[in-house]
Amino acid sequence: MRHLRLIPASSTASPDGRPPRLRTIALVLLAACGARSASQVGYHQSPGYPAVMSPSSVAAEAGSTIAAEPGTTPGDTHVSYGVNPWVETSRDNLSTFAADVDTASYTYARRSLLGGALPPAASVRVEEFVNAFKYSFPRPAPGSPFSVVIDAAPSPLVPGHHILRVGVATPPKAAADRKPANLVFLVDVSGSMNSPDKIGLAKQALTYLLANLRESDTVSLVTYAGATQVVLPATSVEKKREILAAIQRLQVGGSTAMGSGLDLAYDQAMKSMRPGPKWRGLDSLPSPGSISRVIVLSDGDANVGPTSQQQILDIIDSRVKAGVTLSTIGFGMGNYRADLMEQLGDRGNGNNYYIDSQAAAHKLFSTDLVSVLEVAAKDAKLQVEFDPTLVARYRLIGYENRDIKDDDFRKDRVDAGEIGVGHQVTAMYEVQLTSAAAVARAPLATVRIRHKAPDGQVASENTFAMASAPAAAFDLASADFKFAYAVASFADLLRGAEDAQGWSLGHMEAVARATAENDADRLELVTLIGKARELRGNPTTVAR
Repeated sequence: MRHLRLIPASSTASPDGRPPRLRTIALVLLAACGARSASQVGYHQSPGYPAVMSPSSVAAEAGSTIAAEPGTTPGDTHVSYGVNPWVETSRDNLSTFAADVDTASYTYARRSLLGGALPPAASVRVEEFVNAFKYSFPRPAPGSPFSVVIDAAPSPLVPGHHILRVGVATPPKAAADRKPANLVFLVDVSGSMNSPDKIGLAKQALTYLLANLRESDTVSLVTYAGATQVVLPATSVEKKREILAAIQRLQVGGSTAMGSGLDLAYDQAMKSMRPGPKWRGLDSLPSPGSISRVIVLSDGDANVGPTSQQQILDIIDSRVKAGVTLSTIGFGMGNYRADLMEQLGDRGNGNNYYIDSQAAAHKLFSTDLVSVLEVAAKDAKLQVEFDPTLVARYRLIGYENRDIKDDDFRKDRVDAGEIGVGHQVTAMYEVQLTSAAAVARAPLATVRIRHKAPDGQVASENTFAMASAPAAAFDLASADFKFAYAVASFADLLRGAEDAQGWSLGHMEAVARATAENDADRLELVTLIGKARELRGNPTTVAR
């Protein structure tokens, strides 16, 4: 499937040059729309949250639209990729997308909501909300590095609709078992970073990261403002005090030469690279036993040197083949270039994160450190094949900028997404079932995953069949399924998706609360949905 649609708005920016690489991964919302062909499944009250909403009660509860209006967010730059359209399975029963484990969109929205404003609709990416939370997975399938969950149940919001979840995970690894890392911190010290929630948080984040590195790791520190500078060449973490002192000496001032800074950071990464085998004319690739990564800490602003989005992406394209990955960590509001930071991480074969607090910095560089640094599968693509006798049409909820042509699924030169060690990827579909589905009561889809080993060039493919038919009722689904549904529907509503505008925030909040248990991250989502309910009466109250 390829149905990408860019929608520029005054508060967003359209991509510069060619479209960005498109990626995706999997939780799935199936919607069996329309009583004429939908399976007639009974709905009943579940403990802790209301039964499926009637059209009249949904309309009454929904009130005014929740999505923030475009054109009202000063400074920050986001890009809207639109909303995936409905696809008839009789015309195209394959949905193909690249893996994505970014979470920046959720963290940015959290900061907006806790600050008393709705996030701009263009800033909301459903997949990054869903993948910000952890779910339970079985052991990996034999012969595959992936654990896969495929399940479905009726939607509690729309009678006749279903939700399908496709979850993919790689096994976690203990911190003591991860590969040695050669890291280059590329820190933006331009004048725009001069605030506690930017350079202050960046320093704190690096301090947390340093505390969790091992003596076998090395760290380089490069800064860029009006000019670029190697503040600290590759230094063993055995010299932790020396590295920490260099971090604490960072001061801001000047313009922003991001492109030149990237060049210098990659130079440092190549110098400290532990040599591996030669390949296709390159002097060497990183040793299979080590990690080489550039980590950019910035608000994404660039105003001197190579400044266009395409120029900066071209720098990454020219370096990524050498085997050095790049991840981005965004900070601040007011001039945050979310569009650029996301594409830098994508093109750098890394990830994109956003840090809004010390707690977020600590989580990223302690609890999630191994997943952030070590890749388990590269160029990972998913292809969901729907049974056209059971599924009439579908809509992928999220991953609009991760789409891949169906014919490119087995073209291994087509770049895709990276999945870290212990990472989880969940995607969602809204699906309309056929009348035959009510009689057949059969599995709805098959999932294929194609990927390369972290140091490999040849892809392998695994196929996973849905094990059983959809659950007879929403409350018979697992707690993980129901919580993931609450997250995805909340994000779809926040971004202003037409199909979601009649959905009930109150129901989402109740489902999230009933399945959060004592998980602090899940309880936080309950709070955020409550904040959105308070703000929905004023749709022009958006993040500033």
